[in-house]
Amino acid sequence: MNRRNANLAMLATLAGFLPSVHAQGTPAQWPTRPVRILVGFPAGSTPDIAARTIAEPLSKALGQPVIVENRAGASGNISADLVAKATDDHTLGVVINGNLTTARILNPKLSFDPAKDFTFLSLLATAPLLLTAPASAPGGAEFIAAAQKAGQKWSYGSVGIGSVGHLGMELLKTKVKGLAPVHVPFKGNPEVITSLVGGDIQVALVPPGLAMPMVKAGKLRAIGVTGGRSSLVPEVPPLADAGVRDFNLEVWTALVGPAKITKAARDRLNAVVPDLVRITAVRQQLYAQGWQAVGSSSDGLRSRVQEEAAAMQRVIATQGIRLD
Repeated sequence: MNRRNANLAMLATLAGFLPSVHAQGTPAQWPTRPVRILVGFPAGSTPDIAARTIAEPLSKALGQPVIVENRAGASGNISADLVAKATDDHTLGVVINGNLTTARILNPKLSFDPAKDFTFLSLLATAPLLLTAPASAPGGAEFIAAAQKAGQKWSYGSVGIGSVGHLGMELLKTKVKGLAPVHVPFKGNPEVITSLVGGDIQVALVPPGLAMPMVKAGKLRAIGVTGGRSSLVPEVPPLADAGVRDFNLEVWTALVGPAKITKAARDRLNAVVPDLVRITAVRQQLYAQGWQAVGSSSDGLRSRVQEEAAAMQRVIATQGIRLD
């Protein structure tokens, strides 16, 4: 199905979905003007892709334009801070794991508190991570052995300190003796991919939606996928096949609003967003971009944040990770 037909199918599905949303008695007075979704990473990044996938159907559901704005920097925390401090009642944010789970742990002086300054709306989508290397690298266990031998001569990329790509690699170091590549932060995963292709860095944990097009083009090598075998990338073996056991890790995106968002806005979004994300057309579009749609409740997102924050806090303590 081409993009035009896919969009038509999505709109047709939404046409049947919208009456059921209004039938639930959700408030009709919000929104009263266009809604902004701020994304803390560049265009083409995985959070940006997720935000733009939901923007059109969300606009149809709310009856107002939904505009995605990229405010990249500081591992997404610049954008998250803008959302936390928004007072216009029409600003939301798509954030990643680290903004809600580790940002405050790493920086107690952070300008926002994830536990207090956001209204948790929905866990939008999740994906495993691919351990990815330049195309010239060996595969499987041979790559792991080469990485062990290289020690700190190798470097790895991520979208910044505290991101899942950063903490995931540090967790990997605790599971693979001798693994010690040096961290190089970037503004977004597209830059990480570019540096991998160019051989400027030797390894990274990146979402499959960004890595696989380059893998299929012969420009990168996928060493393995975190967790078990994934339907998102069935052709890539799990890292367990290369000898890396019990390495379960996901990247995810979530929709949040400021803590002071009105009850009308919160109730409307809580009613619309989870069901919208699970619409077949939206699920298929997210899947095509490398995401498994979730569409959780606000409580479901909060539980995910609490569980992951506790796990990542252990990694931060064990590896002595600091912002400086």
